[in-house]
Amino acid sequence: MKIKKPNLQIAIDGPVGAGKSIGAYEVAKKLNIFYVNTGAMYRAVAWVGLKNGLDLKKEGPLIKLLKRTKIRLKKSSKRNIIYDVFVNGKNMTSQLFSSRVHWGSSQVSIFPKVRKFLVKLQQEIAENQSVIMEGRDIATIVLPNADLKIYMTADLNKRAKRRLKDLSERGEKVSLTAVIKEIKKRDYNDTHRKLDPLKIATNAWVLDTTNLTIKEEISLILKKLKNLGLIE
Repeated sequence: MKIKKPNLQIAIDGPVGAGKSIGAYEVAKKLNIFYVNTGAMYRAVAWVGLKNGLDLKKEGPLIKLLKRTKIRLKKSSKRNIIYDVFVNGKNMTSQLFSSRVHWGSSQVSIFPKVRKFLVKLQQEIAENQSVIMEGRDIATIVLPNADLKIYMTADLNKRAKRRLKDLSERGEKVSLTAVIKEIKKRDYNDTHRKLDPLKIATNAWVLDTTNLTIKEEISLILKKLKNLGLIE
């Protein structure tokens, strides 16, 4: 497949378990463009704070720490890993997916200065290359002029089962009930925070993945890009 414009920007927003990460990654592979998981960057911030014994409910000390911290995303060399997250030059990917860090990422994402810090990094990534970027505020704040804006969603139970599968594969033992409770709380936090809440962007294409396979999801996104004349 060939991209028909320079610096193509695809922005995907949506709640936990909607299928954003795997869908974006697979589309990135098809188009040979850079995939950016912004949620991983918030996880990295939470991990840094927890690692240094900070109270994640206090923004000041966290911001001071971030000013001395370098967070970078790189394409993973491992076949079963989508991306690698480097903190101060060290690969910390495997440590970012615990329930504690998951909670922490939701907590730190409400802080204005943390969001400003990461949004700047995300926009710099997209300045001189084609990207597919996913998160909670990509089409509304990070890449408001994206060529394709997607709001991806799915039924709560379906999202919970996907999240449970991910946790199980990482060795965490947790019940479906607990995951549903966690997701409901995360959904509330994401949609009710005062700064940059999760919402459907203007002109966004709403894609419900509840009954879609990954292959079908990817096919629909590529078809949409073709219909918009962005790829051939």
